[in-house]
Amino acid sequence: MRIALPHSLGKEEARRRVRERSGEIANFVPGFASVTTAWQGDDRMNLTVGAMGQALTGAIEVGESEVAFTVELPAALSFVEPMIRSQIEAKGRKLLS
Repeated sequence: MRIALPHSLGKEEARRRVRERSGEIANFVPGFASVTTAWQGDDRMNLTVGAMGQALTGAIEVGESEVAFTVELPAALSFVEPMIRSQIEAKGRKLLS
């Protein structure tokens, strides 16, 4: 699942906000247990989220005019995709504000 959130902050400011607020990402996924983040270069942060007894992997990619959230959902959790998508959209906008 890929969710792109447009912004007009510019890449540097968007990157700064994602870095400073990365601790809030745990709140994006309902029922989370843990979140591990690791920056891969300047513009990509890899994520591993323990949620509902499953491990979710994903990434956040910071671009000049959008921040894209990618989450790989195991088949067992495909039923929660709409809920996770709406959380990422709402809280991702807040993260960038």
